Amino acid sequence: MRCRIVGAPVQDGAGRMGCEMGPSALRTAGLVSVLAGLGHEVEDWGAVEKAVARPVAHGNLALKALPEISAWTAAIAETAYAASRDAMPIFLGGDHSISAGTVSGVARRAAKRGRPLFVLWLDAHPDFHTLDTTTSGNLHGVPLAYASGQAGFKGYFPDLPQAVDPARICAMGLRSVDPAERQALAEAGVTVHDMRAIDEHGIAPLLRAFLARVEQEDGLLHVSLDVDFLDPSIAPAVGTTVPGGATFREAHLVMEMLSDSCLVSSLDLVELNPFLDERGRTATLMVDLTASLMGRRIMDRPTRSHSGSL
Repeated sequence: MRCRIVGAPVQDGAGRMGCEMGPSALRTAGLVSVLAGLGHEVEDWGAVEKAVARPVAHGNLALKALPEISAWTAAIAETAYAASRDAMPIFLGGDHSISAGTVSGVARRAAKRGRPLFVLWLDAHPDFHTLDTTTSGNLHGVPLAYASGQAGFKGYFPDLPQAVDPARICAMGLRSVDPAERQALAEAGVTVHDMRAIDEHGIAPLLRAFLARVEQEDGLLHVSLDVDFLDPSIAPAVGTTVPGGATFREAHLVMEMLSDSCLVSSLDLVELNPFLDERGRTATLMVDLTASLMGRRIMDRPTRSHSGSL
């Protein structure tokens, strides 16, 4: 498979500095050589350059870096659309605000191909605030709401060529959800599997049911993997640590099941803050998880023929 590596060194959406070093850390941890070693053709497109920020004012005075995130979203969306033309793009964040651009860009590509886009959001947080409801003002908390066409972004963020149907979104691993987000997720119809659901039912059957829907609709699947999906005991390099996340084996199982499905068409790796890491431990884990998604196996198992390519 042809993979395109795209760096998005954004830290304006987070509450602390350091995420802009994430793409470099993932490259240093060997992402390109690991993918090549699995037999993939790898193109490294370097880093997205932010568009020119225009003055944007909003009534929510808590908002931080709105002009900058809007400009980043525009630039990343155009790059995501281009990178997904004939390859699987892997976007290296940067904070999770990059997904406002990555998801909207690949959604536009999926629409051009006449196929629905599904999103698997692996995160401790749903990032389903709007510009009106966020109280922290950190815009890494809004990308999923924006990309799914929720109200309140018009005139502030770039216009959406194609919104993702919220009914085609699955947020998995949640354990920190604000009241406004909880209500918005329910009203929008997003599938939510918090850590209690994973504890009660196991991660495999929940993911299997979602993947069956993607396959049934001949959909393309975008996976957005936030470092804080993982328990901070195994992945400390994140500024938004929430205890009780996915274990090492749960995370690898998710990636292996995604690999077996052959449905994944694009991937985000976000919120890696190397400044908070321990000798590259988290960066190495993120690369290993990507390898599991991209075909690294202990034993050969039968898989579907790949249909996730954009």
